[in-house]
Amino acid sequence: MPAQPSIPPLTERQEARRRRILHASARLAGRGGFDAVQMREVAESSQVALGTLYRYFPSKVHLLVATMQDQLEHLHATLRKKPPTGETAARRVAETLMRAFRALQREPQLADAMVRALTFADRSVSPEVDQVYRQTTAIILDATGLDSPTPEQLSAVRVIEHTWHSTLIAWLSGRASIAQVAADIETACRLIDLTQAGEPG
Repeated sequence: MPAQPSIPPLTERQEARRRRILHASARLAGRGGFDAVQMREVAESSQVALGTLYRYFPSKVHLLVATMQDQLEHLHATLRKKPPTGETAARRVAETLMRAFRALQREPQLADAMVRALTFADRSVSPEVDQVYRQTTAIILDATGLDSPTPEQLSAVRVIEHTWHSTLIAWLSGRASIAQVAADIETACRLIDLTQAGEPG
């Protein structure tokens, strides 16, 4: 069976253009939330033609989900430089996710825009949404310190991930306090320690 043709990587110039677009998206969302991200304004701010912008990102939702993935990439790089220090996997994961939460808390308009885009995303945005979830999974797995997670541990990671996203939505909509967010994340993170406790010695 012939291999599927791979998408060629972006050239240095194309990558620089994509970075400008993502920075412009984050800047506009940070100032005025979801509604402030208008494709024409993003194109002008990033100094690309509107048609070029649509070739990179077919819609505002595609753009904002990609912006979220980019923000998570930056967070992951920061966490690798200064990893969590908790004694257990659960504490390290909780510390990591609360650091991520506090980073989003500093820019609530941007956080709201990205989460709304993730919520609105339909099947056409599946590749970008998958990237966001893969990046979140990688951040959590790094914090656990597990080199070869079991299926049960991967399931626990998915539950933790879902909890993090839902508590973020609850906080953004004013339905949860920061203390409640922290309590729910810490509770979900204990699943990791439970799966490790169940492993044969």
